[in-house]
Amino acid sequence: QVHLVESGGGLVQAGGSLRLSCAASGSIFSINGMGWYRQAPGKQRELVARVTSDDGTNYADSVKGRFTISGDNAKNTVYLQMNSLKPEDTAVYYCNVEARRAPFLPFSPYWGQGTQVTVSS
Repeated sequence: QVHLVESGGGLVQAGGSLRLSCAASGSIFSINGMGWYRQAPGKQRELVARVTSDDGTNYADSVKGRFTISGDNAKNTVYLQMNSLKPEDTAVYYCNVEARRAPFLPFSPYWGQGTQVTVSS
């Protein structure tokens, strides 16, 4: 199995910063990409940012210029630095990893348990 442990959520005032971390462990042969999604109440889960194994990144338009995603391949860990936070960033943030457990298996998505980020105005 693949286990994801998230940390770093919390309550912050608008304009503040938070840093999320997600560490993947377990029987991992290789990782294709790691990313963060979020889901606000009454809304669908949406991609926030993603980084691939060759350090390619993509961001939701709403967070470009404010959030930075980075990965540590050696530690199977992904970080999300969130600056200039806005109340509309309030959501549960979920870590996502595309990993395979053996070279002959396809990549599969794995999800963390979610961490709450609340931005007060």
